[in-house]
Amino acid sequence: MTRLLDISRLLRRAGTPLTGIDRVEFAYLRALSARPEPFFAIARTRLGYALLDKEGAAKFAQHISDNALGPLDLIGHLSPRADIAVRQAEATLRRLSIARAIPQRLGRMMRKHLPERLHYINAGHANFTPRMITALREQGAHIAVLIHDVIPLEAPHWQRPESASKFAGFIDRVSAAAHLIIYNSEDTRSRAQHHLPQTIPDVVAHLGVELAPGAPIAAHLRPKAPYFVVLGTIEPRKNHAFLLDLWQAWGPHAPQLILAGTRGWKNEEVFARLDNGIAQVREMPGLSDGEITTLLRGSHGLLFPSHLEGFGLPPLEAATLGCPVICQPLPVLRELLGDIPIYACGSDELVWRQHIEHLAEQRQTPTIFVPPSWAEHLNTVLRLI
Repeated sequence: MTRLLDISRLLRRAGTPLTGIDRVEFAYLRALSARPEPFFAIARTRLGYALLDKEGAAKFAQHISDNALGPLDLIGHLSPRADIAVRQAEATLRRLSIARAIPQRLGRMMRKHLPERLHYINAGHANFTPRMITALREQGAHIAVLIHDVIPLEAPHWQRPESASKFAGFIDRVSAAAHLIIYNSEDTRSRAQHHLPQTIPDVVAHLGVELAPGAPIAAHLRPKAPYFVVLGTIEPRKNHAFLLDLWQAWGPHAPQLILAGTRGWKNEEVFARLDNGIAQVREMPGLSDGEITTLLRGSHGLLFPSHLEGFGLPPLEAATLGCPVICQPLPVLRELLGDIPIYACGSDELVWRQHIEHLAEQRQTPTIFVPPSWAEHLNTVLRLI
């Protein structure tokens, strides 16, 4: 059985810290590169497509892991409009590739270098285009797509203006072309079935949780205890505004609130409030995975008032470290974490403050939580593809 993984999202995200969906695509790349079955990876670049064999895919995964993308090639030097990290990643792909093609010759490249009836996996919601689908159909490929969430359809007002329409097109193509849909949770499956035909075979496989070893945080950045952490992009859906309201009302005697995430979109009011300053609230963007581990271990809790999630990785990571979690009672978090978190409605400041004050007064005895693993996820999925 030959598998083909689309890594276009990883290419597009080169040079930035891996977020939820990026981590999933990377986990597939690393795992499939290490398995004995024949394996290839494909990515859409700005000029066309690059195809990697198993050895090239493994080397590209190592480049991503080491954040060492290598030098620019001539093409990279001649196309300066793109971000430097993306140009470096594309140059690395070109050096590692066994074949490249302009868009119009994608099908020809695949027919020449790939066997028929291969199994294509799209785990990153990227590059599932009509051109790719046509080439895969000509190859007689079995198509599996991992659906992380359907939030752009459920809550378009929290998205970038173009996100909802683009995602709707993606879902239409999945409906028409996929032979298998992989869901990250039962909750995602139940919500997605309102938008996808239930005649397509599907499987639920919880995503793996992997934590980087702790890394020291620079002395000038280390927060003073007690402090609480909010982990994730600062976007409207994550409901940072609620916590800013709470901290602003609390004043200078509040514990520190650390926002560990980059600024996102459609959140200008929140950004303005942060720029003006709120007592005991501090942004710490750009931390490495190891620094995040250290930050969570030293905290008195993770706060997660998010309105809507497909999987909700930060609470799982915190629970894995024995860090207390206060979060919204979202169905997916109840599915994954059971009774481990403190559930509180993300509009009740008094309840949240009472829980935070309690956790700030003394460290809680860590609750044992064994997270899902990538081995379990892949064992569930790969028996079908």
